[in-house]
Amino acid sequence: MGAVNDLSNETALTLVKDRSKDRTLTAEVVGIHWERIFLFLDIQVHDQEGRSKHAPLEFYAVDRLLYLPLARFKVLGQDGDVYHLKLNVTNSGDNHCLPAAQYYLAVCQGEDYLAECEAGISIVSNMDAYSRNFFYHNMHCVYAVNFYVEEGDIRLPFRFCVLAAAKTKKGMVFPSNSHLHNRIHPFKNLKETWLSRRNFVRRLYRLYTKIYAKNRKNTILFMSEQSGVIASNLKAVSDRMKERGLDKEYRLLYSAREASDNGRGARSWFDMLQKVAKSSLIFLDDHAPVFDWLPLTEDTRLIQLWHAGAGFKSSGYSRWGHEGCPAPESCHRQYDFGIAGSKQIAPFFSEVWGINDEQVLPLGMPRMDEYLDPAYQERKKKELYQKYPLCEGKKVILFAPTYRGRSKVDAFYPYELIDFDALYELCGDEYVVFFKMHPWVSGKVPIKKKHKDRFVDVGSYPNINDLFYITELLITDYSSNIFEYSLMRKPMLFFAFDKIQYAFSRGFHRPYEESAPGKVCYTFEELLDAIRNQDFAYEKVEEYVKKHFDYIDCHASDRVIDWIVLGQLPEEIQEGLRRVDEDNKRMRRLQFVPLPGDVEALGNEEEDE
Repeated sequence: MGAVNDLSNETALTLVKDRSKDRTLTAEVVGIHWERIFLFLDIQVHDQEGRSKHAPLEFYAVDRLLYLPLARFKVLGQDGDVYHLKLNVTNSGDNHCLPAAQYYLAVCQGEDYLAECEAGISIVSNMDAYSRNFFYHNMHCVYAVNFYVEEGDIRLPFRFCVLAAAKTKKGMVFPSNSHLHNRIHPFKNLKETWLSRRNFVRRLYRLYTKIYAKNRKNTILFMSEQSGVIASNLKAVSDRMKERGLDKEYRLLYSAREASDNGRGARSWFDMLQKVAKSSLIFLDDHAPVFDWLPLTEDTRLIQLWHAGAGFKSSGYSRWGHEGCPAPESCHRQYDFGIAGSKQIAPFFSEVWGINDEQVLPLGMPRMDEYLDPAYQERKKKELYQKYPLCEGKKVILFAPTYRGRSKVDAFYPYELIDFDALYELCGDEYVVFFKMHPWVSGKVPIKKKHKDRFVDVGSYPNINDLFYITELLITDYSSNIFEYSLMRKPMLFFAFDKIQYAFSRGFHRPYEESAPGKVCYTFEELLDAIRNQDFAYEKVEEYVKKHFDYIDCHASDRVIDWIVLGQLPEEIQEGLRRVDEDNKRMRRLQFVPLPGDVEALGNEEEDE
């Protein structure tokens, strides 16, 4: 997608007509609030008689040094004379953070500048409280958004400032604003501590791209930096390409490594870099840390076939400012496209990846092609009943929560919160319980010998989706396994004993109780009561399915191949991408004139000289 303002060609700029002196409109900010990385402003507009209504109002964040609009606020709606605006500070429209600068808020209509926003009396005293600091790089760097009212003016001019700062031994160092490039790319100076190995890898990659430049066009790389095997969505698309005979038209390459493995040798790096350099199209199914600092060539397309459906947990840029969040420039910024189950949930993923909604394609999950295949389902059911004969004639409850802890190293689950004895008694002759813990939770589930006729630890079973075929009730918490299970049209319960703590440490990108497709229980006793009373809030399952799936079929892999590999994007998708590109280009062409106060200040400086 487009970059930030290209100021190298000033002849392409369109000077905005200053109509502010006509006073046909005045505006003031009367409300400010945040939701994660989203800034919301309420702007009260006072129209005077005589203003033409031929075009809608637009609201720009204008750099006070360059007089260029670096972001346009999205107008969510209007209540009377109050406009409700929204801006994602990690992606102001061009897949970059809002650049470091001092801003004023301009109200425009087409190419006419009508007014500068002032601060309403109701918010002036709380300007500091509205400001936000987003820490990243293990709290060593911060992206700060601060609001203030400009002093020395009889009005109350609304201003906000964006700063990027890095921690040093002597305190904080701020990126230089003396050069235009640094103003547009404020984080460049924060990357000076990279290891020399990374610089070597970047140089080696550029060398490889030159060597393999002639043979890249039809080469596709299926790549994982999280696992030593190609599986899930990557495998599904690769297998389908072979079934369609496309492996004869395209050269398919594979690279699978564990990013957390610090013992990788030089041969592993050389092999991976060569495959990346040979490829014009790269498919991922998770975050690839190497691309956080290795920029790909412009003619390389990077596609994210995200492994998870849609749970509740915040990740990527949706948890910016929290521990483990990405840096302003990361692997996610390089995606040309990502995939999701439907248009409605595309914003969940675009928020995580810091890209535009239009780049998230509602293709469905390729790995679910096999999952939804009736023949595969019957075969797996038969295998499961043979493997776990105690399930015959019983209803299976699958207990499958996510992990607690910060990472794979310290992941755990608090088994002491499970009343195994009470659950065993509840099962009676009707239920058996499968315990499928998150793969990061090491060790066995503490099942007593006397409970083994009703409880089974299925942690070693490779594919949780297969277990869904014989499951009658899923018990989970914040896991994305609800995405696949919902298509079984069976009930779910949510054991959210630590919702407040989890929301604080990991965060939710949507309201938990409203979005959970089942009853939410906060104690184990509540959970047992819900099972006894068959109180599952089952109606929420169908609502979830309608929202999360545009297609329920076995053709997601074909859509990935047709839309992305063969370039057959539907016209409505192409139109959305063109519209975003045109909007960005239009904004980059605008040039505002200095504010009256700035002209006076400049004149005073000249007199002093």
